[in-house]
Amino acid sequence: MKYIPDIHHRRSIRLKDYDYSQAGAYFVTICTENRECLFGIIEDAQMKMSDAGNMVQSVWHEVPGRFSEIHIDEFIIMPNHIHGIIILNVGAPLVGALFPASDNAKARAGTRPAPTLGDVVGTFKSISTHEYTDGVRQKNWPPFNGKLWQRNYYEHIIRSESELHKIREYIVNNPLNWEADENYKK
Repeated sequence: MKYIPDIHHRRSIRLKDYDYSQAGAYFVTICTENRECLFGIIEDAQMKMSDAGNMVQSVWHEVPGRFSEIHIDEFIIMPNHIHGIIILNVGAPLVGALFPASDNAKARAGTRPAPTLGDVVGTFKSISTHEYTDGVRQKNWPPFNGKLWQRNYYEHIIRSESELHKIREYIVNNPLNWEADENYKK
């Protein structure tokens, strides 16, 4: 279906004028299209990953090899989504203030552009979709309809150490709260 602005009213969920290549920690949630449960099941408050879930975990852990400036922190695969913390420009402090993208671009003039959060998430989604498609063809994984991942993803800029610890705890405890999760689908 062709995008028609007057009808679809598609808006960015990103923070306006924020430079998503800026050093800091970011919490992301990436959901499967239509919240299809393709990566395993929650059983006794534990995630039991399918082969597809194991593949997604492997791809997630390989992403830093493609971007030397990033680190992945706490992460979990759920039946139909993932939660993870991505740290851009490893070693820099957490984001403390907002700077317009144009100011940061000027500061980096003449240097190799830092990857954006979108670059990292896009790479993950692309590689995992390719691998999942191979799994459908070669290993009889459940097929997906159209796209493996939803078009967008949720992100949150982590601004303090205490917030970082709370989000890590949320990620670790996510299987315990599966039935109350907004992404829950039987």
